[in-house]
Amino acid sequence: MSANAAAEAIFRGESGRILASLVRISGSLDLAEEAMQDAFAAALEHWPQRGVPLNPGAWLTSVAHRKIIDRVRRGQTEASAAAGHSSLLAPDAPLPYEALLDEYPDDRLRLLFTCCHPALALDAQVALTLRTLGGLTTPEIARAFLLPETTLAQRLVRAKTKIRREKIPYEIPPPSALDARVAAVTAVLYLIFNEGYSATSAAALVRADLCAEAIRLARCLMQLLPDQPEAQGLLALMLLHHARHRARTGAAGELITLDDQDRSLWDRAMIDEGLALLERTLRQRQPGPYQLQAAVAALHVGAPNAEATDWKQIAALYRELGRMTPSPVISLNHAVAVAMADGPQAGLDLLAQLAEPLDQYHLYHAARGDFLRRLNQTEAARAAYEQAVRLTQNPAEKAFLRRRAAALASVRPFPSKMDHGTIYS
Repeated sequence: MSANAAAEAIFRGESGRILASLVRISGSLDLAEEAMQDAFAAALEHWPQRGVPLNPGAWLTSVAHRKIIDRVRRGQTEASAAAGHSSLLAPDAPLPYEALLDEYPDDRLRLLFTCCHPALALDAQVALTLRTLGGLTTPEIARAFLLPETTLAQRLVRAKTKIRREKIPYEIPPPSALDARVAAVTAVLYLIFNEGYSATSAAALVRADLCAEAIRLARCLMQLLPDQPEAQGLLALMLLHHARHRARTGAAGELITLDDQDRSLWDRAMIDEGLALLERTLRQRQPGPYQLQAAVAALHVGAPNAEATDWKQIAALYRELGRMTPSPVISLNHAVAVAMADGPQAGLDLLAQLAEPLDQYHLYHAARGDFLRRLNQTEAARAAYEQAVRLTQNPAEKAFLRRRAAALASVRPFPSKMDHGTIYS
């Protein structure tokens, strides 16, 4: 691996953890971000000549730490001095937020709560935290929000401008303030997991590193808030989905849909943990969106085969989820479930209502192609698949959709309404 590729891989995989440790050292997110950027710039300068160090994450953290000390010593920012960052020069001096450190089981989780400041709108909190700590790029976050990249970039700029203009402090919240931030933190973890589950543009369909980190942080969140039902539901959802990751791609990295997966490859221990957690959570009778999505995942992993999947119950859960948190993507999932339960025309009728909000979303066109294919409308199906190919950047998804489109050249009529070739993986 080249030095540049190594630096990029470390940035994507470890920047959140490095930043969390730097904020703990400095007490300032801005100072930590600047120091980390300087450290990566130093890596790009030195690694090509000297080679990548054995522990590149530790090397970057050490360099960034020195950068922080240099900035404080030079007194380059009044904010650093006002915030008491001179404590860096006296290692034995107590940090102003030190009493709160032990309240959190993990540095990165603590920083997630710190960044999700309720003075910002919820979507701004989530987008900014994903960009700063989640290891996600602007295009990846834009896909998560179903927004053009330029719109998402402007939203990030406005959020940062508001923070500077209104002097919103990056302060570690005490336990009494967590309830106001937990919705944003769970949304961040959910979207990090989603990007890992179905990568926007990575070479592979699945980014297992992101999935694993989201699950790790969800476990830490449960440790911090053991009685929070949605935190439990979120972890159950992640476990039930990630349990299938070995079966979701073939030997060559090709996408394998849910119906065609080898269920013997599913991680039964992870499924059992997720099901037990979901059952315990539902007994609290405080249903929320993550619990409902986990219930959908439970129906999928609980079916012995594709034909036994209870699509009517899945459709009912998505209908309730749409009532609880209206979203075009939830409506799309509901349409797919209805198509599997009641036939493709029923799903197609529901999709007609989503044409405008989801016109640039590849899975909308993939689902439409699937329904049209099952209705033997070959040319329309091929056009829908080709549009889905144009809208996705992931190579595995592109290849799968191209295979679907190519197969229509010699299509034969389907014998029943229940062809089980869904777009789900």
